[in-house]
Amino acid sequence: MSRICPHCNYARQTDDTAPDWQCPACEKAYDKAGSALPPEGLRQYGPGVPARRRGRGPWLLVLFAFAAAFWFGRPLLQQPLSASDGVAASPPEVRLYATDWCGYCKLTRQFFAAHGIQYVEYDIEKSSEALKEHRKLGGNGVPLIVVGDEVVKGWNEVALRRLLQPWLRG
Repeated sequence: MSRICPHCNYARQTDDTAPDWQCPACEKAYDKAGSALPPEGLRQYGPGVPARRRGRGPWLLVLFAFAAAFWFGRPLLQQPLSASDGVAASPPEVRLYATDWCGYCKLTRQFFAAHGIQYVEYDIEKSSEALKEHRKLGGNGVPLIVVGDEVVKGWNEVALRRLLQPWLRG
């Protein structure tokens, strides 16, 4: 009786669990010197035969599902920016109402230059429109700094740092 498969040349071992009519390596049925072949419709082999592997398809499908869930779920994981955080996508408009001779106005200009803050300066002695706007904002002296909707009267570095923190350089 031959113990070698005619299809794959596998030499049958004594501890193989496949039925006698089936090759343990290639799982093909063969006739071994008078053994009966399995019935035609039989697709299931003995209880000791491991199940067939399905390949990589199911794993790729699972991987794709996780990737899609991660990709489309990113906005849910990110912290939304709220108005209460004080952080906006772009820096707020900064206006400086000042004079040429004021030392605190000079400090304010230096602060903005050192930290890369863009601002628009209005000289209240040279422009009557700037003086009117300065008075509307409640200004009695200089500098008067408007950051977005917040008004800072006089030189106040702590208040400027608090209002401009996300956009300060250096």
